[in-house]
Amino acid sequence: MRLSTLIRLVFLAAVVSSASGQFHLGPKPRQPSPTPPPMRKASDLIRKQEPLKVNQSLLKQATQDNTHIVVSIPKQRAYLMIGDQIVADGPISSGRSGHTTPNGHFTVMEKDPNHHSSLYGDFVDGSGRTVRAGVSARSQSAPSGTHFAGASMKWFLFPNEIGRFAHWRRGRARLS
Repeated sequence: MRLSTLIRLVFLAAVVSSASGQFHLGPKPRQPSPTPPPMRKASDLIRKQEPLKVNQSLLKQATQDNTHIVVSIPKQRAYLMIGDQIVADGPISSGRSGHTTPNGHFTVMEKDPNHHSSLYGDFVDGSGRTVRAGVSARSQSAPSGTHFAGASMKWFLFPNEIGRFAHWRRGRARLS
């Protein structure tokens, strides 16, 4: 077969095939990748926890001697219990990776309903106005004319393990 005849046949095949959209010279073209779904907002991904729930009739029966607290790290919930009945059920915030909340049985040795942090807080002026918020007294110096005011840590609990504590903050128990 002569070269000119071969070229005519390839050209004819190209014209006929391209009319049906099925002729390709060279490697097969890549299919366009499907459009990825739009990104969801972070707030859509974060499951908001139920607020504190209290069984008022059981709460009236609660005493220091008949209650205990059970904390579920996976559920991020704390339960005030009388026996096996839930008196109160509320959200917690446990330690992050590298600073995890330990498992175990702990006894509260001391409670402080109006504790203030000696490490974290704000620098405030003489009138009590916040000059710099969210500071660490360990790593930052107070600007001139200000003093350190420790962050409020309502219902601070000192358990029987040194360096671990719990307190109420932003509507949830904070365990460290």
